[in-house]
Amino acid sequence: MLNFKSVNIIAGLTSMGLFILFFIDVISPLYFGFSLFFWFLITGFGSAFIGWNYFFKSLNANYNTKKKQIAITFDDGPNATFTPKVLHLLKQYDAKATFFCIGKHVEAHPEVFKTLLCEGHVVGNHTYSHSNYFGFFGTQRVINELESTNRIIEKISGLKVKLYRPAFGVTNPNIKKATHQMGLHSVGWSKRSLDTTGRDEKAVLKRIINDLKPGDVILLHDTSEKTIRVLEQLLLFLRQQKLSAVTIDTLFDIKAYA
Repeated sequence: MLNFKSVNIIAGLTSMGLFILFFIDVISPLYFGFSLFFWFLITGFGSAFIGWNYFFKSLNANYNTKKKQIAITFDDGPNATFTPKVLHLLKQYDAKATFFCIGKHVEAHPEVFKTLLCEGHVVGNHTYSHSNYFGFFGTQRVINELESTNRIIEKISGLKVKLYRPAFGVTNPNIKKATHQMGLHSVGWSKRSLDTTGRDEKAVLKRIINDLKPGDVILLHDTSEKTIRVLEQLLLFLRQQKLSAVTIDTLFDIKAYA
């Protein structure tokens, strides 16, 4: 898979070749525009798709696992209405999950946050604001967001979070610098449910369970009734397939907290 470094090397060599050809009057300047366009296109897709590991490596799946385990993850909580319903279903099916929490939501719903920890689930950092413009933040502003959320979580729970999921799954050099500086594990996914879109629950469930295999990481959001219905059907499917739902640190054999 291409990454930011290799694409830049290829782009640099291509530009040198194009310059030579232009200098000897073989090609027109338009070729420079085409080259730049493809660089922006590839880099844009690399930024948008965390599974590419374009700027830095994220934990997207662990297909080397010898156990029949998958990881269910939830973004954007805690939510006072829906997170308790998620927790009820997880307890009912003896499943564990990882919750990537938004800092301002942890502040707003500390009791819900404490409950999910008490029930044996794992939490990670999902930025403080989850701003729509997070991908355009400078390195220091990214660090400020992550540090704010980590401080809130530590104040409430005493835990120093090591897991991080980028807002919208967007990655770039600034986010790379921030996560490396803070020593965080970036966590992506291999199964994106699209439960926040207009798709009905049948379509969402089908996206998840189609070719689901040990080591997969499922992305859901504890923010809607539709996801609750999908989760119940998913947990039933996992039981039938004898697949266990475990936390990210268990699946990848890493530490969730410092």
